[in-house]
Amino acid sequence: MSARGFCLFDTPIGACAIAWSEDAIAGVLLPEDDPAQTAPRMQRRFPQSPLTTPAPWVQAVIERVRDLLEGRGTDSLADVPLDMAAVPEFNRRVYEIARAIAPGQTLSYGEVAQRLGDPGAARAVGQALGHNPFAPIVPCHRVLAAGKRSGGFSAGGGVATKLKMLQIERAQLGDGPGLFD
Repeated sequence: MSARGFCLFDTPIGACAIAWSEDAIAGVLLPEDDPAQTAPRMQRRFPQSPLTTPAPWVQAVIERVRDLLEGRGTDSLADVPLDMAAVPEFNRRVYEIARAIAPGQTLSYGEVAQRLGDPGAARAVGQALGHNPFAPIVPCHRVLAAGKRSGGFSAGGGVATKLKMLQIERAQLGDGPGLFD
């Protein structure tokens, strides 16, 4: 996967990075634990891509991501074009289901596996989401473990970042004990 460029942008959860090709997003990076590591990590993912000013269409995507992370939007970002050329087919199918989860809503890994038609694939769903190169455009933070438990999260800050993103979205987690209890 190649990218024409990448840039950093500030959000309420920290500095994110986004890379783009001619007509699709090539990758997004949520904040690192150490903000000084965000740009170098993106440069390692896209070594031929310069840190540069985003194209106008990329800037529009950045604003939508920023709105989401500020809790101002109900935009699912499902229409943002993604460059999935290097993404395995199983992961693409998982990401498609995750992209259909509206802000403030959640599914479990098992529910995603059921929607894939493979109820035994919950662990594989978790692994696919752990390799998500497009968070939060592919909202892996909206997929939880059984019983509305947080499960893992591979972005900087780990589960604390996942919970913060769900709180920003005012996620409805049901009647029983869950993430915010």
